[in-house]
Parts: sequence; C-alpha cells; structure tokens
Amino acid sequence: MSLLRMPAVKAETGHRSHASIYNAIRAGLFTNPVPIGQRAVGWPDDEVKAINAARVAGASDEQIRALVKQLHAMRAEKLAVLMAA
Repeated sequence: MSLLRMPAVKAETGHRSHASIYNAIRAGLFTNPVPIGQRAVGWPDDEVKAINAARVAGASDEQIRALVKQLHAMRAEKLAVLMAA
C-alpha cells in the first residue's frame, strides 16, 4: 500500500480541485486523509481505487457512503491488529 498525495488523488479520481475532494469528504463520499507530516496528508491508494471502482460500477451515493464507512472501519481494524502485535 502506498499513500497518494493530493495531485495523485486528483489525477486518479478526475477531480479538478482540492475543494472538490474536501467537499466529497464532507459529504461522506471520500475517505478522510491520513496525516503524514505536520502539514502533509495522503490517502491510501487501495481506498482511492475502491471508491473509483464503485463509481465506475455505477454505485449510488448511498452505496459510496457505505463503502467509505467500511474503509474507515478497516483502517481501525488494521490499527488494532498492529497495536496487539
């Protein structure tokens, strides 16, 4: 897994601006960014690909919101496994 910075996320998703990504986050249609520094964030590439695949498959906004919730839950599960080790 790699983390995609904003220019790569925009290129992958077709969004034209930072604002459109953050609007999608507020609407529950995109995952929250992961802090990678004091002033830097990124998105796991597998999450971006999953959201894009759902869009291409014709998923509704409600289905995308459910997917985003599932992706956030998977992040929490991965953290729990790492912390338990």
